[in-house]
Amino acid sequence: MTIILSIEYDGTNYSGWQIQENADTVQGKINGAISQIFGLSLETIGAGRTDAGVHAKSQIAHFICEAPKITNRNKLILAINSFLPDDIRINNVWFTETDFHSRYDAIAREYKYRFCLKKTVFTRFFVAYLPYKIDEQLLFEAANIFIGKHNFRTFSKLNRDTKNYFCDVTVCNWLRLDETNFELTIKADRFVYGMVRSLVGVMFDIARGKRSLSEVKESLFTGEKKYISPLANACGLTLHKIYYPEHFTFLEQ
Repeated sequence: MTIILSIEYDGTNYSGWQIQENADTVQGKINGAISQIFGLSLETIGAGRTDAGVHAKSQIAHFICEAPKITNRNKLILAINSFLPDDIRINNVWFTETDFHSRYDAIAREYKYRFCLKKTVFTRFFVAYLPYKIDEQLLFEAANIFIGKHNFRTFSKLNRDTKNYFCDVTVCNWLRLDETNFELTIKADRFVYGMVRSLVGVMFDIARGKRSLSEVKESLFTGEKKYISPLANACGLTLHKIYYPEHFTFLEQ
């Protein structure tokens, strides 16, 4: 049987989603919890591999368990959460005999990035602070550059396991939430390693006059790492939603 989890987490204290040696990770905590509950060595597979310090509102992960001891959704949610720290929570669980893979069956992923122009202690773990002035119009224009199918090799951390850097971005826009807070929504069929934080960092540089729109367009077209912008702070980034084909109707329950 395939058991699917919807997970939210505060990534502040973790070295990302993916399990690593000698490091606290979200996947490691969840694997430990479900293994204790079922008395087996179980491993989850996540739809998105968030970086260190990045959060998730609805990460989707699955694992295989041939004869689960608990088959009631609410009881399993309570059981797993009882073994997890307060910064990781299971929000929903689904059981299915249908072939399902949280990563390979996903058709799109959506991230949100929030930043503020006025520092406050109340949002410091979830909203990045920008200590400089920006041109709001340039920020909004910069987002339009990345819509469409492009080779994002220039705007990612190079990873020897990544063979394909093409991603189809269908949504990329900023919203001004109030006088000092802004939020980016970006949705694509896939994201390569470090891509969202790289794009946000580039947009920040455009908005503060350090890079031009034409330079960034050239980098996107040529694939050359000619102009380098620092990655945006991880704390402002949240994996917001994973999208699946409509025939996985059980995910709507």
